[in-house]
Amino acid sequence: MTSMTTRTIAYGLTSAEARQRLDTDGPNAVAPPPPRTVWRRIGGQLTDPLVALLLAAGVVTAVLGDLPDTIIILLVVVVNTVIGVVQEVRADAAIAALDRMAAPAARVVRDGTDHVVPAAELVRGDHVLLEAGDVVPADLELVEARQATFDESALTGESVPVHHDAGDTAGAGTILAAGRAAGTVTATGTSSALGRIAELVAGTRPGPTPLQRRIAALGRILGAAAVVVSALVFTVGVLTGQPVTQMGITAVSLVVAAVPESLPAVVTLALALGARRMARTSAIPRRLHAVETLGSVTVIASDKTGTLTENRMTVQRAITAGGHRSTVSGSGYDPEGTIDGDTIAGLPVVGDTSSLRELARAGALCNDAALLAPDGDRTGWAAAGDPMEAALLTFAHRCGVDPDAERGTAPRVAEIPFDQDTRRMTTVHRLPSGEFLTVCKGAPEAVLDPASPLLPAAAEFASDGLRVLALATAVSDAPDTRPELEPIGLVGIGDPLRATARDTAEAFERAGVRLILITGDHPRTATAIGDSLGLLADGGTVAEGGVGGTVAEGGVGGTVAEGGVGGTVAEGGVGDTAAARRAGDSAAAGIATTRVYARTRPEQKLDIIRALQDRGEIVAMTGDGVNDAPALRRADIGVAMGSGTEVARQAAELVLVDDNLGTVATAIGEGRRIYDNIRRFLRYALSGGAAELVVMLLGPLFGMPVALLPAQLLWINLLTHGVPGVALGAEPAEAGVLTRRPRSPQESVLGAGLLRAVVAGALLLATVTMAAGVVAMHADRPWQSVMFLVLGLSQLGVALAVRAHPKPGTPRNGALLAAVAVCALLQVAGVMFEPLRALLGTEPLDAVTILACCAVALVPGALLRLAGNRP
Repeated sequence: MTSMTTRTIAYGLTSAEARQRLDTDGPNAVAPPPPRTVWRRIGGQLTDPLVALLLAAGVVTAVLGDLPDTIIILLVVVVNTVIGVVQEVRADAAIAALDRMAAPAARVVRDGTDHVVPAAELVRGDHVLLEAGDVVPADLELVEARQATFDESALTGESVPVHHDAGDTAGAGTILAAGRAAGTVTATGTSSALGRIAELVAGTRPGPTPLQRRIAALGRILGAAAVVVSALVFTVGVLTGQPVTQMGITAVSLVVAAVPESLPAVVTLALALGARRMARTSAIPRRLHAVETLGSVTVIASDKTGTLTENRMTVQRAITAGGHRSTVSGSGYDPEGTIDGDTIAGLPVVGDTSSLRELARAGALCNDAALLAPDGDRTGWAAAGDPMEAALLTFAHRCGVDPDAERGTAPRVAEIPFDQDTRRMTTVHRLPSGEFLTVCKGAPEAVLDPASPLLPAAAEFASDGLRVLALATAVSDAPDTRPELEPIGLVGIGDPLRATARDTAEAFERAGVRLILITGDHPRTATAIGDSLGLLADGGTVAEGGVGGTVAEGGVGGTVAEGGVGGTVAEGGVGDTAAARRAGDSAAAGIATTRVYARTRPEQKLDIIRALQDRGEIVAMTGDGVNDAPALRRADIGVAMGSGTEVARQAAELVLVDDNLGTVATAIGEGRRIYDNIRRFLRYALSGGAAELVVMLLGPLFGMPVALLPAQLLWINLLTHGVPGVALGAEPAEAGVLTRRPRSPQESVLGAGLLRAVVAGALLLATVTMAAGVVAMHADRPWQSVMFLVLGLSQLGVALAVRAHPKPGTPRNGALLAAVAVCALLQVAGVMFEPLRALLGTEPLDAVTILACCAVALVPGALLRLAGNRP
């Protein structure tokens, strides 16, 4: 069996014609901006405030004629720039790969059948089918438009959707906001409306992330503090009789040594590695700041379909107007299946077969979906269009009804597309007899009379967690979209929970993240799902329609509320301020306990997100439909399903390729890991820089006018702040990263005890260094060389002390161990290798002294590790 089409409006191009036009016109894609040249990347690195400070210091030392220090400063700049450029190139490559993975697709008619193809493969003359929420993939001349309104804000900036009829043009990049449409491609790629605009903005690059801005601000503060302290060192040195030139060079070198100039590279590395690791787990960050923000998420507001469930809708139960009940089984969208255990292949079965087939026929006619047969790209049957409508097509096949044959016999002549407010869809079909059949499907409350005997059955289906559709028909002599309808039955459509859904919910609870279900389903359906996930076990409540309310209906330990934010259903008019106040109090309390929202409209999703954010929550919102886009944009982190609408993916900051919410738990852990590693580097680098400032300030008090020479300070800075510091950005996650509460978004980068840890580390390093220098001075040893060796090695020891405490079996960060080992050897070479001694101004040390220095240098790191280290 091949694919089954929804209509026969157009045969479309043949595959051969499409290939020929693709070869002639090229892909339907905008040429990517030219890659940044190496020189532009280098220039970007050199404009960083901390690196600019280094360059200024290099200019000063060059003017003063201090060639060795100038060389070392330039070496620091070169190393930092190389690291930054390499990480930037890797990050760009990762983002490019992610863009290819998230490439949009289009639904076209070729060779007379529906196909889903990459949008880049569209050509002039292709017949494109659009449903609400689809992004127009190329410029189209509409040949069909059913109550079609387009969001053209991407092209015109106009926020109000525009109505289009057949014959109008829909520009590439616009969004079909409502209705249904089809059109012929008139322009692709750079010839399209969006392509022409894209060429104008080619090369535009995003600005720094919020964390990078905070880090840059911190760098400026640290730089200013280092300048002040260095000026103090300069003043003290001059007052004690040291040459002005030497103290000027010393002060400049101290500024260079004290600031963590590799901090931008560490942030870049942490974000790039995090984005790559997320991509390997099927979570694609479309914006880098999503990587850093995920670690602070406190609430996840999740859609149900395709997120917590398998997104393979199937009709599981059916009941006709005559009361005949049927149980339907089968695998996904495969047309093969059974009804009440019997396979139907055009043969009668026990029960009211004709009415069941009438129900299946109506579901196939009032339908815009198609079933796609397995092919080279698909291992099983798939849905093209709305999954619930595809479920009705599968149901029709299992009842022995051929949707294509029925559509050919009763072609559609009019329709009212599904609307979120009316919650129903109506189509009109011409029958062979000349009469017209009107079919309506939708929510039971929207289709059935309030006294209909089918409503209790609808409630029963919903209480079992099924989505319920009612169908009604009417036959008339003329096309009529609003006739007197006669109900013909109900179908209960199920989308089973993913096998991992309950484990995912429990993982969020352990991580201190509250999972909230927001769905358009019936309250009883939503309650059943909430129960299955364990969301209602500890007093969680269910709300209908929005935030607040007091109308109790079902639920486990909770209420179902109608109305909007803070709203109850008021009796007696408006103006009862006490009642309003009580309603507000009720809403405030309800938002803290409500775990499931049912029958939620798009604007109510925004209300829910806003109410949560007003409570100080950091909200991640998941969704896949066009109705989810506003909430995805409003949330702190929008998470779109990879199989969802393109408008949802464009509104989101994270795309889940596998549509599995459990991937978000992994991504949250990755976000926390990144933030931990940035704080880990700050602890390491700031401790070392502060220790150098303290040593230089205290030196004169112990008879050491210049405790360390400028070249020595710069050498220590080069070894400690360079590769070992950057390698800290690749540390594995802490063992309990997903079992601790999320950090407050208002918390400073140096908060949660980090500033105290920096001060403690700096004092330890300075104390050990000064003690070693004083002992060497009294023993008539080269005290300056001893202090040089101890300070450098002890800082490298701190790098090992602040390592993560991963769970057992986690591979260690080999890059850090190798970097520390190599830099320790280079530090020792500074007092043993004659060319380096000449450059650094050190004196040779015997083996016993070197071993003693190594032993002393282990003390700060050992004490910090024993004291317990957490980022």
